[in-house]
Amino acid sequence: MHCSIEFFGAAGNVTGSCFLIKADERKILVDCGLYQERELQKRNWDKFPVQPESIDAVLLTHAHLDHCGRLPKLVKEGYSGPIYTTHATGEIAGIVMLDSAHIQEEDLKYKQKRHRRENRTSPYPYEPLYDSEDCEETIKLLSTVDYLEEVDLGPGIRATFHDAGHIFGSSMIKLELDLNGTSRSILFSGDVGRDNLPILRDPTRFKQADYILVESTYGDRLHEPPRSIPDDLEEVVRNTVERGGNIIIPSFAIERTQEVLYHLNTLFTANRIPDLPVFVDSPMAIRVTEVFSNHPELFDKEMSERISNGQNPCDFDGLTMSRTVAESKAIANVPGTAIIIAGSGMCNGGRVKHHLKANISDPKNTILFVGYQAVGTLGRHIVTGSEKVRIHGEEYAVRADIVQITGFSAHADKDELTDWLSSIENKPRKVFVVHGENKPATKFSQHLDQHFGWDVEVPAYEEVFDID
Repeated sequence: MHCSIEFFGAAGNVTGSCFLIKADERKILVDCGLYQERELQKRNWDKFPVQPESIDAVLLTHAHLDHCGRLPKLVKEGYSGPIYTTHATGEIAGIVMLDSAHIQEEDLKYKQKRHRRENRTSPYPYEPLYDSEDCEETIKLLSTVDYLEEVDLGPGIRATFHDAGHIFGSSMIKLELDLNGTSRSILFSGDVGRDNLPILRDPTRFKQADYILVESTYGDRLHEPPRSIPDDLEEVVRNTVERGGNIIIPSFAIERTQEVLYHLNTLFTANRIPDLPVFVDSPMAIRVTEVFSNHPELFDKEMSERISNGQNPCDFDGLTMSRTVAESKAIANVPGTAIIIAGSGMCNGGRVKHHLKANISDPKNTILFVGYQAVGTLGRHIVTGSEKVRIHGEEYAVRADIVQITGFSAHADKDELTDWLSSIENKPRKVFVVHGENKPATKFSQHLDQHFGWDVEVPAYEEVFDID
């Protein structure tokens, strides 16, 4: 059996996760994510580098858009095989893909109207990448499995899903291949979570892997420890209350919103911050929060104990779930300080843009970032100190207090990734550093070479490597 791996995303950048394994005539795709960096978004419209109908199976690590967001396009262009993933990821991925289609359709209407007004054209087609019908067809192909359940992908090819501790239902995938009488394993880290975070169990550790694809989102830096989050969040809230402003939190709908609610509830219960109205203004985040209640088996010990004691950290007095557009617009009329958690996490779309327009130019307010901001995104421009930003075609001065709490990150940092890899007892034949911008990926690659003495590569987009 001849085997190779081709890098069709998250190679030299963070988003667009997509890796193709060829084993003789079999083709296995791991992830099929959307590109979110502005300068790479054109790739979303490109034809797939492999015929979709020729792919035998897709393995999905988790439900973040940069890992699942191009699946409906894959199906639209001819893929009809199984999409294997965990039960929780299957439920959440369906929500994420349908939300993506809805946002594309709404953004397209707004963009067409604005372009007509400005007498300009778009470099992309005036049509969504896919629509809700394409998403529904994709959802039909989801084949969900338990953690540690072995999936037969054809003669001599098996896959197992392991808890990644990153978001609800997230996985690391270990692929086992029988190559000419020799067994080879490929470990896909997906996005590696962090130890001792609330709600989720810690990431799975492995003793052996011949080839490893490891993420490097934060491969060149360290986070604040998770235990600092309550103190940091308390300071932000109290400072903003003193100014009489609002707190806008651009937040990812999956895990991050629920984690923010968890910490806010803890602070309210301990009387560390004053009682304030809290709004979750993200229909997708609301639906994802409901999925959490369907899978209590995925909670860590502390969260399980809270739930068994009747204390749901994601449901408390003063919390309002804003489902409709009318409910979203009504938030602007709430007097005094309010905490508004809205998607999207990188400010690329969704309702958070409307809250930014209403709040970003007032120094009384705080824009609080609790997640990674990819290069080229609106969130990255704000968090790196831009004095003006463009939202919905208009410029706004950035006068609000801009704060980032890195302890919230669901991605392991340099030391945490190193610690996770240290459980590998054999010397891998090769380690591929992926899912990182060039600088952190290169630095983390050099670090792994120096620390472990491993053969490390930072693959380029569309680069191919043999698995032997």
